[in-house]
Amino acid sequence: MTTNEAPEDLGAPVAYPVLKDGTPVFDESGARAGEVEHVLADEQTDLFHGLIIETREGHRFAPADKVSGLFEHGVILTVPAADLPEPSEDPSARVADEGLRDTLKRAWNWLVQPR
Repeated sequence: MTTNEAPEDLGAPVAYPVLKDGTPVFDESGARAGEVEHVLADEQTDLFHGLIIETREGHRFAPADKVSGLFEHGVILTVPAADLPEPSEDPSARVADEGLRDTLKRAWNWLVQPR
């Protein structure tokens, strides 16, 4: 196994609230896509919106419908990281889907906040 292949055992499935930043992210082929940078969710309504993923090409947004599984030691996507949208200064201008537009806007706001 190389560092670009998903390990055979990613551990037990987990819920989004316990997914840790830095968890490896893989596409369905097992290729490493990056690491979890941040989980986007509305915890009050228990709604998982998706993940901000740090890739070699920069941050990408993986909407919940592109996340196949959340596990203790990894996340599996349904698409390659290159197919995920990149946050932009005004992500809402590039997205027609109202729900995705709001989620991307929250992702962008989280990325640009001072730390």
